[in-house]
Amino acid sequence: MRVKQGIVCGALMAATLLSACGRDKTPDLITFRNKSRSPDEFAILPTKPLTLPEDLASLPEPTPGGTNITDPTPEADAVAALGGNPDAVTPGEKVGAGNLGLISYASRFGRDGNIRQTLAAEDLDWRKSHDGRLLERIFNVTVYFRAYEPMSLDQYAALAYWRSRGVQTVGAPPAEVGNAE
Repeated sequence: MRVKQGIVCGALMAATLLSACGRDKTPDLITFRNKSRSPDEFAILPTKPLTLPEDLASLPEPTPGGTNITDPTPEADAVAALGGNPDAVTPGEKVGAGNLGLISYASRFGRDGNIRQTLAAEDLDWRKSHDGRLLERIFNVTVYFRAYEPMSLDQYAALAYWRSRGVQTVGAPPAEVGNAE
């Protein structure tokens, strides 16, 4: 009887180990889950109400990527919602006129038009190679912070570095408080 239990237990362990090895899915390093059945407030976009025109034949042709009757300025609305100046956004333009100097300076050594796809592929490879150990994957343990630790900035070391060179750091209190005489 014990031999049969040992064989069954060994078979289950082997199946668990093998199922964890051959995964081709995208690694999920953060395992935050919304356990409630209530709606996610951040997934809801506040759009303007839909209206039915008086004459359906008078509707304009659809313009993919262009404006529409319900929401004619979505980019300007987003800029305003984030605290920016919606008048600085030109409809249909990806870069505002005020940012062209910044764009030309940042791309003075050339730029890669495929950078998003390149970074996405490199990040996917990184996440696959830092997907966590077997038990971390089985029990859905968050391994994000450990996986990206080599790429993170030590804020206290950076603060000490700049302070040692005499740079004023606005975001932090002074390192040493002297006597106010």
